[in-house]
Amino acid sequence: MIATILPRSTNFHAVGYNEYKVSKGIARLIEIQNFGSLGTFHKPTPSELVGYLQKYSSQNSRIRKPQFHVAISCKGHEMSEDELLDFAHRYLKDMGYGESGQPLLVYSHYDTENTHLHIITSRVAPDGRKIQHSHERRRSQEVIDSILGNDRKKKTENDIDAAKQYAFSSFAQFKAIMVSMGYEVYQKDGNVFVKHGGKVQKEIPFTEIESLFKSGYRERTRCRQLRSILKKYRDVSSSKKELQRELKTKFGIDIVFFGKKDAPYGYMLVDHTNKTVIHGARILAVEELLDFTTPEERFNRIEDYIDRLLTLNPKITQCEIYSKIRKQRAYIKKGIIYFDGKSRPLKPYMAEAIDRNNRIAMVEMFSPATEAERDLLCKIFKVSRKDLVDISPERTHYYTDAVNRLREIFNDETVSSFRSQLREEGFTIRQEEDATYAINFKQHIIINLTEENFNLERLKKQPIKQIEQHKHLQSTKPTSRFYGKAKLRDADGGSHSEKREWEVGQKNDFDDVDNKCYIKI
Repeated sequence: MIATILPRSTNFHAVGYNEYKVSKGIARLIEIQNFGSLGTFHKPTPSELVGYLQKYSSQNSRIRKPQFHVAISCKGHEMSEDELLDFAHRYLKDMGYGESGQPLLVYSHYDTENTHLHIITSRVAPDGRKIQHSHERRRSQEVIDSILGNDRKKKTENDIDAAKQYAFSSFAQFKAIMVSMGYEVYQKDGNVFVKHGGKVQKEIPFTEIESLFKSGYRERTRCRQLRSILKKYRDVSSSKKELQRELKTKFGIDIVFFGKKDAPYGYMLVDHTNKTVIHGARILAVEELLDFTTPEERFNRIEDYIDRLLTLNPKITQCEIYSKIRKQRAYIKKGIIYFDGKSRPLKPYMAEAIDRNNRIAMVEMFSPATEAERDLLCKIFKVSRKDLVDISPERTHYYTDAVNRLREIFNDETVSSFRSQLREEGFTIRQEEDATYAINFKQHIIINLTEENFNLERLKKQPIKQIEQHKHLQSTKPTSRFYGKAKLRDADGGSHSEKREWEVGQKNDFDDVDNKCYIKI
């Protein structure tokens, strides 16, 4: 049983509220008492009812807001309308509104799944005195308990004992359990206070609760299940209350939010079936949980955001967009938006723009310093909008280091195949019109060998005979302190070719070699 005392009023606006419900067919005036002749000959109008209540209340001018408006409801339909009306009369009497001559309006509402009444009267007693209103809400709960024969302290003790059987690892989690049972809980001066009906019902030493702390809940499978459940019912719920009701009804799970009512900063899941408490952040961020829009609306929202990003920065890349939309738990790849396990193609013009920007970014990584370098890179990376590519005003130190390294290679007379050596350094040779370029795709370096005055003749392929002569010169190069003398390789350590005479001596003069005793037979 719940009695909700609603706001006071100067002009008895509760009459208009209830009469509006009557006009819509979802409420009915079931009782009118002590309104003089009103209602005797015809149905009174809302203004007539308000006028009478205001005239009645004027006998005590010190009461500025004389309206008393209370809603009394039961769980579901466990009480009939007549039973609830009888309860309401007992409630009003114990609250001080049951004296003879007290004006009374009782409306029955039919727009919810539970039987409930709205009662309107004045805070002025028939003799003109003010009806006692101190600690009104607390007294209201005590009156209900008295009528129903409830022992609230005993019930609180029982609920605390039940809460102690749950697995919780912090005071916040214990608090979440008690809140899910309808209690207010707070900690002060080493004690835990459990409050209900506006009154502290139980005081517990904090150490008693602390001793019950268990390690945090780590069941990953259950967490994944809860994540799926939350997302599923969030997508079919229109509000926080509806989501809470669905989870409680279908799964026995309470969602307990922390922070402001309209802007919670976090939540806990109280799983009554498994008697566990799970921090919501382990399941789903609170912002994501309260995002009550359809998947299609979310995709539209993300796409609109990407469109705005492209408008603000026409060269924005996929990577830069990702850093912006990852907070929305989304990303894009190859023209497709991925969000929450689902995907949808981007609008074609967006996908094309992002792909173009990615290619432009790759070109600009090379820091081209001339239009020729830019044009060649645009050709390689298939960039049609050359005008969008920035030309670097100066060379980087990476470029300078690379040029110096290539000069070392070109000046090295021992190098037999320049192209092979350049490939080892990560460079590819590219001929474009009258210029020759060396391009390192890993280090993002492009060098115009023609402009840098490299000896491009060395890039030409050498005849096999020249290569063999070069190898011969390399093999006869002095390698020890015996200048001008070459060592003979062991028979099993040289070439496997049948014609390996060139491996011995400097001039292929076998007689000379023998005469000088360079080898022993």
